[in-house]
Amino acid sequence: MPDNRSLWSDGPSEDEHHGWLDAEPDAPATKEHRPAPAEEPTRQHRTGRMSRREPREGPSTWQQVRPKLLTPLVALCVVALLASGIAIGTRLIGERTVERTVVAGNSGGATSSQIKAAYTAAHDGVLRVTTSQGNGTGWVYDDRGTIVTNNHVIAGGGDTVKVRFTDDGADVDARVLGTDVSSDLAVLRVDPNDVDKLVPLKVAESDDVETGDPVVAIGYPLGLDQTTTAGIISGVGRQIPAQNNFQIDKVLQTDAPINPGNSGGPLLNIKGEVVGVNSQIATASAGGGSVGIGFAIPSDTVRDVVPTLAKGQTVKHAYLGVSVAPLTKGEGAAVGDVRSGSPAQQAGLRPNSETALRGLSDPDGDVITKIDGTAVNRPDDVTRIINDKEPGDRISIEYRRGSDTRSTEVTLGDRASAGGAAQSPSSPTLTLPGTPTSPSSPTIP
Repeated sequence: MPDNRSLWSDGPSEDEHHGWLDAEPDAPATKEHRPAPAEEPTRQHRTGRMSRREPREGPSTWQQVRPKLLTPLVALCVVALLASGIAIGTRLIGERTVERTVVAGNSGGATSSQIKAAYTAAHDGVLRVTTSQGNGTGWVYDDRGTIVTNNHVIAGGGDTVKVRFTDDGADVDARVLGTDVSSDLAVLRVDPNDVDKLVPLKVAESDDVETGDPVVAIGYPLGLDQTTTAGIISGVGRQIPAQNNFQIDKVLQTDAPINPGNSGGPLLNIKGEVVGVNSQIATASAGGGSVGIGFAIPSDTVRDVVPTLAKGQTVKHAYLGVSVAPLTKGEGAAVGDVRSGSPAQQAGLRPNSETALRGLSDPDGDVITKIDGTAVNRPDDVTRIINDKEPGDRISIEYRRGSDTRSTEVTLGDRASAGGAAQSPSSPTLTLPGTPTSPSSPTIP
């Protein structure tokens, strides 16, 4: 789960592009003239006994064999360097010194032709989304003009936004059909008659995605025209905070470069099918640039949420009303803040002190160990189990209080009526960056 350096990946900023430096080819080596040996020794000469060693004329056997051995040996060394993924060299070109560093790209074994094929299959269905607050990315969901993007891309931008389907095309008005803060998804609609061509993207099942799978990201980062990057799935089952501080689960982590402006764009498998919606990035500094850790809302969540939003309806999410934190010793989820009037409070769950939540003392409140018979080993398990429930579901909670093991039953509420989630040490503070509209105003977390 990302820390407080996680950013929403919307709004443009600066970027750098580094190309290869190809050194000039070596000049062909001139052949050294060597006199032919006067006489090739016969087998009889080599095997016969000699009373004394006679000097030979012409090149020795080593001098004749060495050129034949040198070429394959050099080739072997070059192959070894390339196989390691890194080739570093320096050579002089005239009076310039050119340093070349070649690092093998991490495309999960996908070839450039496969990446290009995925891009070709999907890029016509990816578009720029612009509001009064900034810009992001979206993609076509169906042939009725339904478009998927992130909630935070259009938040505060009004009921009408602009979309552009090609880099040199005109802006088209799009209506906001619905938004869901808890999943960070939003649905727009354009009139198909206003668009030359609608290319809906195929949506794959994110539960089938595995760590190491190659992926492609398409979007409009840093105020640039449509841009494609590639990488791999570097983690599955992650959790990231939504704008209301509830956790989004089953998130895909990728090392495909994602930057501000990519938000809402598709993360594609090698077939060009959507497996996620790019939403957040982790950064190592206040600059807001990618450090190779991006997060995408899983496509299975898209399948669940988008049809409801497209009808103008509200997505319902189960609500327990408790924050949880990890334990320094043992398994379970320490109860943090308990919301007033929440199902958790009605069930009698007791929060731990701040000292205990920070691991400076043993738990002095409740520790959840099971929900509906499913073991809770860490806080993420509570989020995952509750997110799979519906408002009105009745669940059993087993918890530990001191040396006692207790259980209770509670009816889950509706998150929409609860407001934002409580903060806890396991839920990092969410900082929403601004969404500037030009690369000269980079996103600052």
